Amino acid sequence: MSARKATAAPSPVAQYRYSVQWSPEDHEFVATVLEFPSLSWLDEDQFEALRGIEQLVSDVIDEMTQAGDPVPEPIATQKFSGRLNLRVPPELHRKLAIEAANHGMPLNKYATERLTA
Repeated sequence: MSARKATAAPSPVAQYRYSVQWSPEDHEFVATVLEFPSLSWLDEDQFEALRGIEQLVSDVIDEMTQAGDPVPEPIATQKFSGRLNLRVPPELHRKLAIEAANHGMPLNKYATERLTA
């Protein structure tokens, strides 16, 4: 049996969705953050690229706060309604409705199962 240590929530900057990947064009790692699509950080070391983008996000948040601008909410803490409206071609709508009927279930339930598969 393993025990899990209770931890406090990470700093607000750490709650954003970061990505670090190799950039063949730049010959370095590029770090980006989902909630701030215009920001990126390049570094030869992937961990330094992450540290760099986190510091940049922190600086930008400070500037936005001082200017009274709204700061993007981390996607991890955003609330979602569970409703998703999709526009699909009529032929696909018909096909899904037929498949749902063949499986004996409502279209929304069938579509949800297909999306989670």
